Amino acid sequence: MATRHDTAAPPAKEGGAAPGRPPAAGLPEKEQRRRARLSRRWQRDVRWSPYAFVSPFFLLFLAFGLFPLIYTGWASLHQVELTAPTDMDWVGLRNYTRIFDDDFFWNAAKNTLTIGIISTVPQLLMAMGIAHILNYKLRASTFYRVAMLAPYATSIAAASLVFVLLFGRDYGMINWALDFAGIDPVDWQGDKWPSQIAVSSIIIWRWTGYNALIYLAAMQAIPQDLYESAALDGANRWQQFLHVTLPSLRPTILFTVVVSTIGASQVFGEPLLFDANKGASGGAEHQFQTLGLYLYEQGWVNQHLGRASAIAWTMFLILIVIGIVNFVISRRLRASSEEFRP
Repeated sequence: MATRHDTAAPPAKEGGAAPGRPPAAGLPEKEQRRRARLSRRWQRDVRWSPYAFVSPFFLLFLAFGLFPLIYTGWASLHQVELTAPTDMDWVGLRNYTRIFDDDFFWNAAKNTLTIGIISTVPQLLMAMGIAHILNYKLRASTFYRVAMLAPYATSIAAASLVFVLLFGRDYGMINWALDFAGIDPVDWQGDKWPSQIAVSSIIIWRWTGYNALIYLAAMQAIPQDLYESAALDGANRWQQFLHVTLPSLRPTILFTVVVSTIGASQVFGEPLLFDANKGASGGAEHQFQTLGLYLYEQGWVNQHLGRASAIAWTMFLILIVIGIVNFVISRRLRASSEEFRP
């Protein structure tokens, strides 16, 4: 009969020594010093290695984020030209007062607002509908989800040039379709509202799939028990969408609205490439010039770096206000959801 031997490790001794490890007191003095040195090195590694891992981000942020931000704020208080960026004359807040007295700035601000509304509202509505369709079982659903990201991965320049061809006044496919339907051709680049609709269509085409995938991920995180309970109560798919899906997606909807609003306030590439003259004026009458184009025109066309820096900081303050509004609304939504939580 085989005899059973207890092979369990002895309990760890007081002081945290590993089981089976020989005590350090019985080792030579040289070996003890080596172990103490390795122990100190290990403690330093555990303490400082996380900072070393994240340091590249902070170094890049300091070089390409914080320093340009501070330097731009300092330049906005001076009169400085692109031809002599080191020659600065202190003017205080004059660059800001000149901006707010400039009709072109307010025109660019209104264009940015209208283009943002025209592009954001249909974009998010379409993204919600596409996500709702993809949330159900479809054949080749993975293919459709990947295809949703194709416009987002496409270059802004390539997409804008294609839309320029589509919205051409004399040769564009859009006017050809309108003429086929008996509608007079539209000057998509010369008129105010058609040009803004055309620029907004580029933004809608590029970002709808991206937001659809965000909504789809949020929809798949909704517990299926809620839909089953709603179905047992007699709710159809539309009622389930209104009373189950939308309330569950409120934080995600708020996130996409804020991100789309920030993106709309920084629109630059689409209107720049859509201009027939490839300038920063946003059309012959500045009809679709955004704040980004206005900043570029002041800094790189007119070579007024001080005024362009003031515009940049004004846009930065606008984004801060948007962030504060987002924070307040999110807190209220969170408080209301906790209040009605059973």
